[in-house]
Amino acid sequence: MAEDQALAQPDELREVRLDAYYMDDSEEDQRLPHKKSPNEAASPEALRALGVLSWRIDPDTPEGEARLAAIKRVRGYNYEDLVTISPTALPGYEQKIRTFYEEHIHSDEEIRYVVEGSGYFDVRDLEDRWIRIAVAKGDMLVLPEGIYHRFTLDTENYIKALRLFIGEPVWTPFNRPQEDHPSRAKYIQSFPVAAH
Repeated sequence: MAEDQALAQPDELREVRLDAYYMDDSEEDQRLPHKKSPNEAASPEALRALGVLSWRIDPDTPEGEARLAAIKRVRGYNYEDLVTISPTALPGYEQKIRTFYEEHIHSDEEIRYVVEGSGYFDVRDLEDRWIRIAVAKGDMLVLPEGIYHRFTLDTENYIKALRLFIGEPVWTPFNRPQEDHPSRAKYIQSFPVAAH
């Protein structure tokens, strides 16, 4: 069990490999990187202050499979499915990708483990600015219940990801504003600094 706990903890700060940065204000295609010039990186500490967790897990190795299994066991993820998002795999792709990009919260954690392709998750920081988190094969991201966020593909227009849940899956997004939603209140209570 101690080994499970060690495997399921977020990587040490120096080992986090996700590319996270503050977004520019451009209205260009949401699938572009939207990095400021010069780039303004978002530190792993800034993400953790928002309750965002991440791991790097190689999906092609037995060690990666063992680590994923340990994380699922320790965190209680007992339901999963695999989703492919691309123009050819997802009916109504253009409408769905716009819907995913609307700012929203969920009443559960959002857990995604990328097994192929790439995309972006955007989360609001402590000052209500957007932080863009680039995800690619092997990246596992956990967004806490009640955090304002959105998702989009990048210009490759393809991602295959494992969606993980505790219990029965809940797919409902609650678009902003949701300040009176119980999940938003829970988030603010859990991460009070994020209320500013």
